[in-house]
Amino acid sequence: GRNKEDEFLFNKDAGMYVCKAGHMAFRKARQGKKGRGKNQRDTYYFDVEVCQRCPLKEGCYTEGAKSKTYSVTITSDEHSGQMAFQETEYFKTKSKERYKIEAKNSELKHRHGYDVATSSGLLGMQMQGAMAIFAVNLKRILKLTD
Repeated sequence: GRNKEDEFLFNKDAGMYVCKAGHMAFRKARQGKKGRGKNQRDTYYFDVEVCQRCPLKEGCYTEGAKSKTYSVTITSDEHSGQMAFQETEYFKTKSKERYKIEAKNSELKHRHGYDVATSSGLLGMQMQGAMAIFAVNLKRILKLTD
């Protein structure tokens, strides 16, 4: 697809987006639920009568469309916090180790029946987990002693 950021520029003074032809949005509306950890969107509305006469409408305006909009996602606080955390050195070093843990979890799940509970109750589940982990550890010990 095309990169939308190339086609619209934000005008700080007006608080609106401007298309690549220089036409400014006439209305802005916020969509999505407030709070609740959901990302909201600011939708900017452009005048379709201007779009119909625009020399740059190719690939921008769809013939017969009743409206032309451009939406920008506003990241929630949780989302922004997670994005910042992913930039830290701690996250980067930990994520390099993750593949080993994922491989071990996959082995437990697929080769040792840890994907489905074989008995009911918490005690049965704990016993199944202990047995599966014991079997995997025993395999590792045997492999290392060879």
